[in-house]
Amino acid sequence: MASKCTLKIGEGAIVEGDLVFERPGAIIEIGSNTFIGNSLLASASLIEIGDDVLISWGCNIVDHNSHAIGWTLRSRDVRDWYQGKKNWQPVIVRPVHVRSKSWIGLNAIILKGVEIGEGAVVGAGSVVTKSVSSWSIAAGNPARVIREIPFEER
Repeated sequence: MASKCTLKIGEGAIVEGDLVFERPGAIIEIGSNTFIGNSLLASASLIEIGDDVLISWGCNIVDHNSHAIGWTLRSRDVRDWYQGKKNWQPVIVRPVHVRSKSWIGLNAIILKGVEIGEGAVVGAGSVVTKSVSSWSIAAGNPARVIREIPFEER
C-alpha cells in the first residue's frame, strides 16, 4: 500500500473485493450499505462509491491507465516496480465516481474519468469508458445507454 492513502468505508458496507492504492495520497471511499463482491478497485487518485450501491463479482474499477501510452515512457515500468518505484507523471489519471443506488453487473469494467449516475445500472460484462446518466441502463463494449429507468422503478 502506498503511503498517506485514505480508505473510508460506511456503516453496513460489505467489501469482499481487493482495494489497491497505487500511489501516495490515493483515496477510496465506499458509502454505507454498499456491497462490493469479489472485485478490484485500483486507485491512483480517487474512487468514490456512494451509498446503497451493488457491485457484483469480477468487476474492475480503475482511475488510471496504469502505464503511459508511448513505449519510451513505459519502457522502464517493470524495472522501476521491481525497485519499488514508478513514474506516474506520464500516466493519465482521472477520478471515478459511482453514485448512490447504482448497480454494477458481473464482470463490468469502469475506466478512468467515468461517473456512474445515481440509480444507474451497468450490464454484465460492460466496458464503461464514458459517464452514464442517472437512472439509466448502460451495456456493451464500449457501454452505451440502452434505456432510461421509468420513474415508477426508481
